[in-house]
Amino acid sequence: MTHWAGRTAVEIAAAVREKRATPREVVAEHLDRIERLDGRVGAFRTVRAEAALAEADAVGARGDLAELPLAGVPVAVKDNLAVHGETCRIGSAATPETPADADHVTVARLRAAGAVVVGLTNVPELCVFGTTEGVHGTSRNPWDPTRTAGGSSGGSAAAVAAGLVPLALGNDGMGSLRIPAANCGLVTLKPGRGVVPAGIGEGDWFGMAENGPLATTVEDARLMLTVLADGALPRPETAVTHRIAVSLRSPVAGVTVGRPYAAAAREAAGVLMKAGHQVRRADPPYPVALGLTSLVQWTAGTSVDARGLDPRLLARRTRVHAAVGRRFTRAAVAGRGRQRLRERLEPFFAEYDVLLTPALARRSPQSAPWHERGWLRNVAANTAYSPFTPPWNLTGWPAMSVPFGTLPSGAPCAVQLVGLPGSEAELMGLAEQLETLRPWRRTAPLE
Repeated sequence: MTHWAGRTAVEIAAAVREKRATPREVVAEHLDRIERLDGRVGAFRTVRAEAALAEADAVGARGDLAELPLAGVPVAVKDNLAVHGETCRIGSAATPETPADADHVTVARLRAAGAVVVGLTNVPELCVFGTTEGVHGTSRNPWDPTRTAGGSSGGSAAAVAAGLVPLALGNDGMGSLRIPAANCGLVTLKPGRGVVPAGIGEGDWFGMAENGPLATTVEDARLMLTVLADGALPRPETAVTHRIAVSLRSPVAGVTVGRPYAAAAREAAGVLMKAGHQVRRADPPYPVALGLTSLVQWTAGTSVDARGLDPRLLARRTRVHAAVGRRFTRAAVAGRGRQRLRERLEPFFAEYDVLLTPALARRSPQSAPWHERGWLRNVAANTAYSPFTPPWNLTGWPAMSVPFGTLPSGAPCAVQLVGLPGSEAELMGLAEQLETLRPWRRTAPLE
């Protein structure tokens, strides 16, 4: 008997197209794994077992099965994107329990490509913080369950890292794809503006939030991104030499970078240099006010998302975050700080094609009821471990997290690659070189 749980999306789709497997048997095996293991991981808010099996049968009966890029592939969807017939709770008791009457466009594209939605994944309330816990559940890192999976796409990342699904859909407003991907040893790419439809909350956090894939291989991430973008993602020429800047400096003043993450970035730089790229140590000219600019946009985005919700049903950290953000909404809409940041960084990216940094500054916080803790404590914990992700939401430029090395605990470590708008294919190409030269373990050893 062939086992499909733990296989890549590319392998599963090929088997289904060639009639070596049926969508039902693939989905049923993943649903069985979810039932056995998700109690230890906490990836899903809701599992659509019966609906997913029915959808799998429908995929198997499609006349265009042989042409579907994601034929029969089980996927998980972050619980801030609409799935037809399901509620969208966004990690909160304050959101309505009304089932969605249509799929979000990204979900519709996945289904059109033959994917089967098996469930919706846990998020922190209103997708605000870099740890995932709340009234609907707690998502843990499958590699180290004492630690949070990260956030806000924590449930989606945990589901893929645990082998509960080969692919998951998430989004990234201040690092919400890259942070949990780095924690859980996954590949992800936050695309530049306009590559993938956004439509996340009210105004996409002023245009900073993007939808993207979570996968265990670069090939799977590229495949899913191509479907989400509704078109081919060109493969870069392998012979091209890139000018790569390596920076170990935190963009946020006062935040130190832990030794394992700094070492991972240095070692990845060495791998890329041996692969023929021009690699130099160089720090982007991050402005001193970057931390304040991030806080303005971060809190203001939450204040917009919290409008119309009963504040009595929101966690205290969320209420405070939104209250702080109401003071900054006008400045966030104007976006002058973001524009100044782009103007400041553009000359640096005229000299270098790609920036390589640590993905995080340190390992993720303990898995704990962070939603019951104070706002300042949450903000401090988030800033201390994930200062490298927000600048690229502020600029709107593509950035990806790539597994590289391990932490002393045995959990994965990771690096970040950043480029100018339109460089998604080049970033994927560099990530693929890292994967080829330094392959990583794809899923956590839960069994």
